[in-house]
Amino acid sequence: MATMTARALQAETLDALVWRVLGEGSGTVEQVLEENRDVAGAGALLAEGQEITLPIVTRESGPDRDIIQLWD
Repeated sequence: MATMTARALQAETLDALVWRVLGEGSGTVEQVLEENRDVAGAGALLAEGQEITLPIVTRESGPDRDIIQLWD
């Protein structure tokens, strides 16, 4: 799996870092924890500047979804 490195901002949580960098959430945070086993025991907030290894996420093109608008 291809990876990249990101640095945590001040008072940032792991899921916030994953969302900020990758735009992903569900399932991706678990992958990041597998790659960075020392992070889980360090507490809820990452240290500012802490390097986190992230997977490079490739998006598969899926079927188009209908958009529901409130004021149609």
